[in-house]
Amino acid sequence: MKLIVGSRGSKLSLLQTESVIHQLKKAFPALEVEVKIIKTLGDRMTRKPLLQIKEKGIFEKEIDEAVLRGEVDFAVHSMKDIPTTQPPGLVIAAIPKRESPYDVLVSNANVPLKKLPPGSIVGTCSPRREAELYHVRPDLKVKPVRGNVDTRVRKLRKGLYDAIILAEAGLHRLNMEDCITERLSLEDFTPAPGQGALAVVAREDDERTISLLKHVNHQPSMIEITAERALIKEIGGGCKIPLGAIARVHGNKLSLKASILSPDGKIRIRTSQNGSVDSPEEVGVKAAHDLLKRGADDLIRLWRGII
Repeated sequence: MKLIVGSRGSKLSLLQTESVIHQLKKAFPALEVEVKIIKTLGDRMTRKPLLQIKEKGIFEKEIDEAVLRGEVDFAVHSMKDIPTTQPPGLVIAAIPKRESPYDVLVSNANVPLKKLPPGSIVGTCSPRREAELYHVRPDLKVKPVRGNVDTRVRKLRKGLYDAIILAEAGLHRLNMEDCITERLSLEDFTPAPGQGALAVVAREDDERTISLLKHVNHQPSMIEITAERALIKEIGGGCKIPLGAIARVHGNKLSLKASILSPDGKIRIRTSQNGSVDSPEEVGVKAAHDLLKRGADDLIRLWRGII
């Protein structure tokens, strides 16, 4: 039996894809999996800041289209990159065990965030991270940084930035944890919904592939991500709005913390909700309603005026 998986060509994307292939082969030793590299719009537009790219799905659209055309059987994406509503004909068939959801700081002099000198330049292309940074350190400067994880670290080492903020999961998958200066708190840097998780996508009518992919699914991670994505969908913010959310499974209980900030980081609205692992969407929807009740709509309008 053979499957073809679509993947971006970056080192991190290929490692993520290989991790799913490894799990599949553990379950099905005779299975053959071929990797087909597909270049996406986000890979081609490397110089333009992400906020200036108006197209949606810049890191997965072309790969998903290859799945729909039957050129590949499934695809592996970073969960935080994919829209809350899948394109018609596609389904998230599995979510492997989630890696760390934390953001981390990498600085040239190994200086933690609180001790960075005023005016230090911090690199990030994430509006959420930028707003969270301004919330805790309004005296710092933010400069966009594009490129793969290792490219961003090289730019830092060249002195173009004093520090950069990255996802811990990516550094772990690349075996680059030794460059981490500090793991940032979930309170100050509430991660993007789905951060640290992968989405394994297949055609919804491809029952054979879906039945195989179910063997790489991690149910607690699926529950957490379902709650976080229900929050995004209900609040209507979209992936470019600085919305942070982190759900955690504790036995048969589910907790969800979320926050949204103003562009300058001066205003922050938070919520914390609890519920059952049997109703993750309900927990996400409750969190969204609470944020909206506290004024999140006003902040979303501010961001839409910018992006």
